[in-house]
Amino acid sequence: MTAVPATNRPARGLPKLARLGLPKLARLGLRLAGSPRVQALAARTPGLRWLVRREGEAIFDLVAGFVHSQILLALVELKVMPTLRDGPQSVTALAARCAVPVERMQLLLQGGAALKLLKRRRDGRFDLATRGAAFLAVPGLEAMVGHHDVLYRDLADPVAFFRGEVETELSGFWPYVFGAAGASDPAVTAKYSGLMADSQSLVAADTLRLVDFQGIKHLMDVGGGTGAFLAAVGQAHPLIRLSLFDLPVVVEAAPERLAKAGLMQRVEIHGGSFRDDPLPQGADAISLIRILFDHQDATVAALLAKVFAALPPGGRIIIAEPMSGGARPDRETDTYFALYTAAMRTGRTRSAVEISALLAQAGFAEIRPRPGFRPYVTSAITAVRPLVASDPVGSANPTQAETV
Repeated sequence: MTAVPATNRPARGLPKLARLGLPKLARLGLRLAGSPRVQALAARTPGLRWLVRREGEAIFDLVAGFVHSQILLALVELKVMPTLRDGPQSVTALAARCAVPVERMQLLLQGGAALKLLKRRRDGRFDLATRGAAFLAVPGLEAMVGHHDVLYRDLADPVAFFRGEVETELSGFWPYVFGAAGASDPAVTAKYSGLMADSQSLVAADTLRLVDFQGIKHLMDVGGGTGAFLAAVGQAHPLIRLSLFDLPVVVEAAPERLAKAGLMQRVEIHGGSFRDDPLPQGADAISLIRILFDHQDATVAALLAKVFAALPPGGRIIIAEPMSGGARPDRETDTYFALYTAAMRTGRTRSAVEISALLAQAGFAEIRPRPGFRPYVTSAITAVRPLVASDPVGSANPTQAETV
């Protein structure tokens, strides 16, 4: 009889549970967690009671999430938080101001206080809470919440939405993604450009923290709207020349913004569509800020190829946008942004690994994901056009790409 190596023999002294292995232990844990008897026992056990309560609250938070978002929307639409910025008010005063019955206003204010956007004072009046003040301080956030009624309607039948059976309204809110012709309505373009510009300041601030702009002589922002990101870069780096490229109807409003920032002498403005037109030459760095997740893979691949062609050897590409957690799903980006871009019908929220693969396919090297400290605002990826021609498929650094 062949002897069994000592290292392969079952450990006699190990408990039966330890010999099950991690996968089986995990399944056992799920069965126990799903047992009403175990739940009831844990709720009565002092050492486990906190865990049961925490998980119960988290589950109920999922159940009540839609109501929370509607309370927020009502507070935004009725401008309750800006009103309270000047000081506390009574329920009656707010009800009269908002044309809402007193008992319903009480409901709304109680809900806002429960969400810690408002706070209820001892005298019964309501005031702005710290979270509410922070909400008002985020540029563009009120406007973003204000147009969520479109997204809510798109998600009214979630099963139909996930089956792809819904003709979404949100796809009509962002017509520019269908091409230059889709952005021909000046009113729609102005609404889109204003919302994007208002919400760009946080993205720009985080991108400037994540990415080193030293050594860049000429930056071109493709799809840069009215120049909000370029203005932030220009003020932070006064020696960089700047170029803006976007649809002609979009960049019409750029001179006013850039002039206010004192940057018009340093900026070249180009009107065009990256779908239909070649990108202007001359920049040694090109930025794509919240661009890729608006578009499907074929459009993104074509755009990255154009960026590669427009850059000189050694030129840099800078990508910044909210990114999926990939193998580690992220609470904000894999819920809100993933469904939002899906409702646009042309977009997709990608992980850093997916974007890195697209960059490698286009021929870029030195691909470096730069995870954001606020992923719901943005993360970033930088890459370089190689100094010498290389195999596009193998030009990425797999170690860097696969760790994100």
